[in-house]
Amino acid sequence: RIHVMAGRVPLGTDRAAVAGEMETTFIENLRYTADLLSQEDMIGLLEPINNRITDPRYYLNTPHQAAAILEKVGRPNLKLQLDLFHCQIMDGNLSRNLEMYFPLIGHIQIAQVPGRHEPDSPGELNFPYIFELLESLGYAGYVGCEYAPKGDTLEGLGWLRSYWESRGLQHGGTSKAAK
Repeated sequence: RIHVMAGRVPLGTDRAAVAGEMETTFIENLRYTADLLSQEDMIGLLEPINNRITDPRYYLNTPHQAAAILEKVGRPNLKLQLDLFHCQIMDGNLSRNLEMYFPLIGHIQIAQVPGRHEPDSPGELNFPYIFELLESLGYAGYVGCEYAPKGDTLEGLGWLRSYWESRGLQHGGTSKAAK
């Protein structure tokens, strides 16, 4: 799996004025890229990145826009990389978005909003609920942790250990009953 970047609206250009041309170019580029990736049995991932905080000029901003583009491209080896941090900032409604776009999702990324730290840091998102929703939907892929840890790596993954324990799992996500 590889993240295929959408590009940025040219500096000093009105987004609405170039939206059609940018979409056309992006779709052409994605078809070409998808065909190359299919030769290597790879999946391309489109990640909407919020333009409110992270990158005001980034072209692809919402899962709605990404889904429409994926439909127009029409290649099965292109999927949605849903970063819940960006999705919450742009749209909220994470439960419904996860359910609606689940068939398109090829990868999930997480970070707490608004600070972009660990899932157990103070913020807007209830990650135990989100993880249970992903499980109930049948998500079997990886969950990327794209956040700025407050400490070192082991400290920054303490939330995961706590989550596993709350679910009756041991370190590594295996069932205690299976041991």
